Amino acid sequence: MDGYYLAAKGGIAAKPYTLLRQALERSEKVGIAKFAWHGRERLGMLRVVDDVIVLHSMKWPDEIRQPADVGTAPDADVSDNEIDAAIQLMETMAQEDISSFTDRYEEAVQELISATAEHRAPEPVEEASQAASVVDLMEALNASVSAARNTRGEDATVHDIKHAPARKTSAKQKTTAKKTAKKSAARKPKSA
Repeated sequence: MDGYYLAAKGGIAAKPYTLLRQALERSEKVGIAKFAWHGRERLGMLRVVDDVIVLHSMKWPDEIRQPADVGTAPDADVSDNEIDAAIQLMETMAQEDISSFTDRYEEAVQELISATAEHRAPEPVEEASQAASVVDLMEALNASVSAARNTRGEDATVHDIKHAPARKTSAKQKTTAKKTAKKSAARKPKSA
């Protein structure tokens, strides 16, 4: 989603802009609006950021790929314990202040510009490991929850989670999935 800062142009627009901004801010809601962009009507979401209205462009439903077009994900059974562990991990990692996130690409470009201006070699950038190791997701979840609890001083016992065997897809399920995909393809409008 792209974001664009909106401003009131001229004195006549100041009052409606301020009214909309304050209404959105006070209600803690966002607005949905239609706007023209490059000769085409678009859909957008309005929200307030630091006393400025921001427009985030959105997609119309027909511009979004249908799930059936993506294909089916491999079936895997997960237990309630595994879902609970994933939720615990998300809660321990949740942050309200995202100011610690930075754009590393922009930092690297700025370093390159500075180095070029100063006639020096840029600082070497740490490269990601080429060989990605396969990680057991449940082991990683358990270790992360345990580490988070330890840093908080909470009881760090994590229940051993049993892995459920993979569910096999029956012939009937495969046939139903194929029929659904064919119906979706038949409904999809043909482009010129």
